[in-house]
Formats: sequence, C-alpha cells, structure tokens
Amino acid sequence: MREGLGLQVFLVCLGMAVCSHASMPQNHAHQRGLSLHRHKERGKEGQVLHRSKRGWVWNQFFVIEEYTGPDPVLVGRLHSDVDTGDGNIKYILSGEGAGTIFVIDDKTGNIHATKTLDREEQAQYTLTAQAVARDTNKPLEPPSEFIVKVQDINDNPPEFLHGPYYASVPEMSNVGTSVMQVTATDADDPTYGNSARLVYSILQGQPYFSVEPQTGIIRTALPNMDREARQEYDVVIQAKDMGGHMGGLSGTTEVKITLTDVNDNPPKFPQSVYTMSVSEDKVPGEEVGRLKAKDPDLGENGLVLYRLIEGDGMNMFEISVDSETQEAVIKLKKPVDFEAKRTYTLRVEASNKFEDPRFNAWGPYKDTATVKIMVEDADEPPAFTSPNYTFEVEENAPNGTVVGRVHARDTDVANSPIRYMILSYTDVDQFFTIDSEKGIIKTTRPLDRETQSWHNISVSAAEIGGHHQDAKVRVNIKVKDLNDNAPEFAAQNDVLVCENVAPGKLIETVSAVDKDEMAHRQHFRFSIAPEAANNHNFTLKDNRDSTASIFVTRKGFSRMTQDIYFLPIEINDNGVPPMSSTNTLTIRVCSCDSRDTILSCNVEPFILPAGLSTGALIAILACIVILLAIVVLFVALRRQKKEPLIVFEEEDIRENIITYDDEGGGEEDTEAFDIATLQNPDGANGFLPRKDIKPELQYPTRPGTRPAANSVDVDDFIKTRISDADNDPTAPPYDSIQIYGYEGRGSVAGSLSSLETVTTDSDLDYDYLQSWGPRFKKLADLYGTKDPADDNS
Repeated sequence: MREGLGLQVFLVCLGMAVCSHASMPQNHAHQRGLSLHRHKERGKEGQVLHRSKRGWVWNQFFVIEEYTGPDPVLVGRLHSDVDTGDGNIKYILSGEGAGTIFVIDDKTGNIHATKTLDREEQAQYTLTAQAVARDTNKPLEPPSEFIVKVQDINDNPPEFLHGPYYASVPEMSNVGTSVMQVTATDADDPTYGNSARLVYSILQGQPYFSVEPQTGIIRTALPNMDREARQEYDVVIQAKDMGGHMGGLSGTTEVKITLTDVNDNPPKFPQSVYTMSVSEDKVPGEEVGRLKAKDPDLGENGLVLYRLIEGDGMNMFEISVDSETQEAVIKLKKPVDFEAKRTYTLRVEASNKFEDPRFNAWGPYKDTATVKIMVEDADEPPAFTSPNYTFEVEENAPNGTVVGRVHARDTDVANSPIRYMILSYTDVDQFFTIDSEKGIIKTTRPLDRETQSWHNISVSAAEIGGHHQDAKVRVNIKVKDLNDNAPEFAAQNDVLVCENVAPGKLIETVSAVDKDEMAHRQHFRFSIAPEAANNHNFTLKDNRDSTASIFVTRKGFSRMTQDIYFLPIEINDNGVPPMSSTNTLTIRVCSCDSRDTILSCNVEPFILPAGLSTGALIAILACIVILLAIVVLFVALRRQKKEPLIVFEEEDIRENIITYDDEGGGEEDTEAFDIATLQNPDGANGFLPRKDIKPELQYPTRPGTRPAANSVDVDDFIKTRISDADNDPTAPPYDSIQIYGYEGRGSVAGSLSSLETVTTDSDLDYDYLQSWGPRFKKLADLYGTKDPADDNS
C-alpha cells in the first residue's frame, strides 16, 4: 500500500473473540496474531522491533455462518490515518452484498453483517472501501478491496444422492467379495475442520454383509450364502461426518442385494421308483408317461438331461425332454405285446446340462430313478400267419376249384373264432369266394389267363363277437397258362409283288404271335395249307426261328389276269396240347418301273378317254356344281314371287259392284253414310275374304225389312243388314252384293238401286244390261229376264 496513507484496521469480531479457543484454535489465533503484528513485532529474545507504517495493513475479514444472535455481527472496523476524529471523513463500502448484507458506519468505519450467511450458498464476498471528505465527497485515499470469508460450521448432514441402490452378488461367494460401493456427499467445507470427513457403517444387513468405513465398499461377510435359502437382502448403510465422532451429522441409504444363481444343486428325483402302464394297441411314438427331476437352480443352471442307462425295455422305449416343462417323456419305440411280455423295467438318469467345476467336489451332479412299465391287454384284431399270400390256379379250371387257404388267429387270451371275408372292392367281378370259417378260397367260374393273368384280392379277418376290429391281408392269385390259343400272324399286312418279279425272289418274311405263354425253346412251325400245297405261284420256307420266308416260283404276273392272290399258311405252336391255325396271306400284284419301284397296285379303268387328265375332271365337276347352284337360286326366287292366298283391297277382282260412275245425291248423299266404308265392309272389320275356295252353292238374298224409298234412316237399314249377315250361317264368304235403298236426292241420273225391285213385282226391264259389256254381265244375269225353263230346272 502507499506510504503516507495509513488506514489502520482493528478486528473487533465478537464471535471470534468468544470462540477463538473452541472453534478456530489455529486460524483465529493466526488472524489475531496478524492484527497484533500490524503495529509491532516481538523479537526472539523479547526485544520489541518497530517497523514503518503502511496505508493498508489488512486484506480479509472473517464471519461465522449461520449466526443467529439478536444484534448484527461486527465484521471489522476501518480507520484511516487522516481521520482525526472530527467527523469530516466519511467511509463508503461497495461490492458484493454492500448495503444489503454488509453495512458500514460512515463515521466510525464499523462493518456489520445484517443477515445470516450460509457458506454453502456463497463462501466469500469481495468488497471495496474508501475514505472521502464528508462535505465534498472527494476521495481522500484510493479505494481498497478486501474479502469477507464466511467461516464454515457443521450444518449439513451427509447425503446419498443416488440411493436407493440395487446390487447383486453370486450365491456361494467367498467372504469379502465386493458387492458394490456407495458414496455420500457433504455440503460443508472439506478444507476446514472435520465437518465434511465422512465415515461409513452398516446399520442393517449384518452379519451377511459389511462396509468399509472410509470407502463405502460393501462386501460379503458370511460364506456359502445360498440363493435357494434366501435370495434378497435389505442392507442399510450410514454415512456420518465429523469423522464419525459424537455430535456429527449422518445420513442413510438402503441397498437391496440379490443373490444370483449358480449351478450348486444337482437334479433330484422326488421318488426312486415310478410305475407306468401302456396298452398293447398303442403305436410307436405314443407317450407312455412322464417323470421329472427337480433342480432348484435357475435358467441354464436348472436344465436337466435325461437318458436311459439300463433295463430290459431299452429297445422298446425311448426318452426325450419336454423343453417347456423340463420333464422326461417316455415314448413307445416298438409295439408291445401283452401275450409276449407284460412288464418292462427302465433305469433313468438325470444330469445337468451345464456344470460348474467349482462345485464338482460336492458330489456328482446327477440322479437316477427306476421306471416300471406294465403292459395292458387290449382287444387286438386277428393276426394272419403271413403278411401276404400268393396262390396259383389253372386256367379254365372248373367252378369251385380250390385256390388256397388263408389263416388268422386271435392274439388275445380269449382266442375267439375268426370270420373271413373277401373285400368286394378288390374282387368286383366276384371271381372268387371264401369259406367264412376255414378261410379256403375257391373260384366261381373258369379263369382266362389271356384276359387277366393276376388277381389281387384282399381278405379280411374279424373276431366273431369282437369289437369289430379286423385285419386285412393281400392275396395274389396267378392264373397258370393253358395252351388254349392258336398262333396267328403277328401283322395282317398285304404283300406287294411286281408284275415282272423274277422267280425265286423273297417277297416276305412272316412271323406269328400266340396269346399263350411260350415255353423255353418253343417255336412256331409254318407250312402252306394242304389245299394250297400244289400252287405254282409261291412257296414257303420255315426258318425254325418262329419265322417263315415266302418266295415266288413263277416268272411274272399280269394284273389284268389276276391282281390278288391268297396264300393259306398253317402255323403250329408245338404246345401241349398243340394248337394250330390257318392264316391267309394276301399278295397283291402291282405295276413297277425298271427299278422295281411300285407305281400302282389298283386295277386302272381302261375305258377313260386317252388324254383326259385329272385337271380336266376337276373342271367338269366344278361346272356341274355351278349349274346346280344356279338352278337352286332360280327355284328359290320363283317361290318368293308366288301369289299370296289372301286377297287385298287393291287386288280384289271379284265382280262386286263397289263404285259408281254416276253422280250421287250431292252433299245429302255423303251426309247419309260414308260410301268408302261400304265398299268393303269385311275388310273394315279386319277380315279379308279368301279367293282360293269357291262357294259350292249360292243362296238368294233373304228378304228383309227395308225402308221406304223416301226414307232417310239408312243407318238403321245398314245395321239390320249387317246383323242379318253376321247371324246367317249360310252367308257365302266368296261373293256378295251390297244393296242400298237410298242414294240421296237431287241426282238427275236417278237411282240404280235394286232394293225395291228384288223382292217386288216390278215392270222395269233390265235386259238392256246385256248390251253394257262384260262389266255389267253379273247385273244382267241377276236382274235380266230369266228363262222359264231355267226356273223349272
């Protein structure tokens, strides 16, 4: 600090003076010594040594944390050399906590702490002090920085930040095996006193576990801790500060320790002997029973293997492991027979799949048990003495011939009688029958080997009065051959020979076949039939190998003379009894070229004109087909133009009077009725008269009620006439005359109506109609003068 500026500081800390010997015997004594040394130093021999003044002879103050007294704590006092005590100097404090936590008396320079301080929140504060003139606030000295340290007290207990803890250790571990390490923290100052010096101890979990006081490592304290006896342990660990001395604060945590499994237990059967049973009708692969060796170990350590080590049933049974239940499953390996053997014994061994060599000295990790299996009797189907049968029967043997016998027996103790039956679906044609009691098979008809040489049937055997269980066996029946078929040509092909063939030429080699079986070294013999032995055209040579050669004996042939030759050949099979047949060989004469290449074997028509080729014939046939098509088309068109049978209005050529050339009665005439409707009343009703049928007899017009000449009630008249015509069964459908009694007034031509003259005696003469031409011929015939001779007739 600057020379000439002296700021003397007096430490007047009440808390330090009171607790100097108890709480802080070293540090506070040192500080007190420093405050004394600010003014003088004492020599080694008691001589007082004076030194020169310095402006600032201090650097830090101390204050105890968590002080809870009634008055503010005096931290220290500032004093400047220029302060004469007249009150002209003012002390100013600035920095961390100035004015809030720390306040200064501006006259005396005393610094007080107004709040309780916590070192764990802030361990020290940095402040700045300055002396200024009270009236001008001008600095009298440069500002100086000092530190206020919060002195620690033991106010924070140890804490386990990561608890509770979980740990595991293998069972059967040695003493001192490390389990885990726990660590506690203390918020107090570890550099000051023993407030943060921790010591660990175990409160719960003894005598199984222990903890190292300084490190917190948990270790096993007992040997051979068995998981199967106890698996989990709850351990409580304590951490205490002040080095574990009385008055220190402490904290605890819980540690859950689990013993993990090791393979320290061998498998063990709960019982030494097991009894099982199996029915003799069980098939291989079926389960007989189960047994299980218990192993308290877990996981792979508890896996058990089973095997059969001895016993008289090792060949009859097998053992496997159920992976889900760890049970030994005994299954049937071969069928058992109650009548043959009723009891089997097995020795089963159980061992661990994985072994821990550390525990081999404890003994063998395996166990054995005896299994006794009892065979139970079952109602079994009969058993045939042979798995299949093969019999032979002569071909063509008579009905009832014995083929063979099958035999089955009841394997049960009851030994029931057996009933035999041929399964119908194996002998559909019912060639055989069987004695239901004796099992003798016979034929029902003669058998033909050539039709079917083997018969495969199935015979069923069942116990009489049993539970409908049956056994089936295959019976193969061979039909022995009998020489009952004559040989014949192997192929029925014609032999072609040229007209100019040379004599002695081989033209064919024939062979034969026989439906019967050929014996060893048996062959066919060929010869020309006796009826053709003297022919001069062909000869035969037996080759003695079941073939024969055909040769030509004459020179040349003529197709015009004979184009086909038939050569009968006799074939003998040399069997027992011998069979022979005569087969005809057809030989055709063909035209050939100079190289003996066959050109044609058919008789050519010699009547065809020379030079008419095949193309010309095809052209002629095509022309004929075209002409026939034209004729058919012409006929079809003619049929389409045939006159219809129904007569339409436009084509009505009957001699009916339907129109008039004379002028009618004017408007009055048209108002009376529509003459167009009266032209063809039948056509208006949808009926068209036929003209293909001519009426045989014409009836005269029936008299009816007619109106007077001057009557205008034409509508009633027409309705009356229509009703009469509709109800008259003799009305002709062929020809009719519509008669009108009224044609209107005012017509100068008069009326041509004959309504009044048909039924009355009129003196009108209609003979002049004869001269009107053919159109009025019908009227002239009806109303003209009649011959009396005609009337009489």
